[in-house]
Amino acid sequence: MSILVYTESENGKFKKGALEVVSYAKAIADQMGTSVTAVAINADNIESLGNYGASKVLSIKNDALNNFNAKTYAAAIVQAAKQEGSKIAVVSSSADSKYLAPLLAVGLDAGYVSNVVEAPSRISPFTVKRSVFTNKAFANTEINTDVKVVGLSNNSFGLVESGGNASVEDFSPSLPDSGVSVESVDRATDKVSIADAEVVVSGGRGLKGPENWGMIEELAEVLGAATACSKPVSDLGWRPHSEHVGQTGKPVASNLYIAIGISGAIQHLAGINSSKVKVVINTDPEAPFFKAAEYGVVGDAFEVVPKLIEKLKAFKAANA
Repeated sequence: MSILVYTESENGKFKKGALEVVSYAKAIADQMGTSVTAVAINADNIESLGNYGASKVLSIKNDALNNFNAKTYAAAIVQAAKQEGSKIAVVSSSADSKYLAPLLAVGLDAGYVSNVVEAPSRISPFTVKRSVFTNKAFANTEINTDVKVVGLSNNSFGLVESGGNASVEDFSPSLPDSGVSVESVDRATDKVSIADAEVVVSGGRGLKGPENWGMIEELAEVLGAATACSKPVSDLGWRPHSEHVGQTGKPVASNLYIAIGISGAIQHLAGINSSKVKVVINTDPEAPFFKAAEYGVVGDAFEVVPKLIEKLKAFKAANA
């Protein structure tokens, strides 16, 4: 009875979240004295999952799964779980997995708990700690069903290398008709993904216009960060909607979130509250973001950010 993990990939490469859920599943497996089986869909370098704790990888190669569809992906993973006799399935908290997990729970007749932030405190009854109320509190939750689905909050557990090896088996599930036809997919290939980023640099209306976004991108480049924006910025067309973070946009769980010229509407704060360290730069000392941030700078972004970039470049050069 192995722990089953769905490992997300894009263009054949595993996402950081995939390695994190394998690391997390290995922690559960060690507690239970069992092993980890990963499901990889159209992925390359599959054996690398062994380094994070997977003992076996079920490799699915199917052109019908080139584009994510929750219905067909859930069908494939449910069949894998049943084949392996898995009582626990672990997924990430990515946008795709949040669509996927409820379908897995239905297909496996399982209880599902999302936003889990730690390894189980107890195995019997199975008890996990999860963030609740838009990350303002934690709850210790028991899952009492025979089969369990766990959604791990991004960047909550980290990557743990175990130096193991994974065997690879081909797996060919039967797939239902997705009911969806994908005509084309456009992907940004030269930027750090918001979902996988450990550092996010985000801008708001305080930047005054899209022509001033160069310093946001330069700061992100220096930090190896993803760029993001508030909802008003994407609504104005200054930045693409794919960069909109917040409760109504993409959730962010980075290690460092830098908000520049963002006042901190409640919807924005709810979407980035999982970030471990939040820094705000704003001219208004009464901006709501200052109450949520660990560090704040009251100042003009057009003066502060260039100086910050200069100092970071000097620091990197000195430590190269």
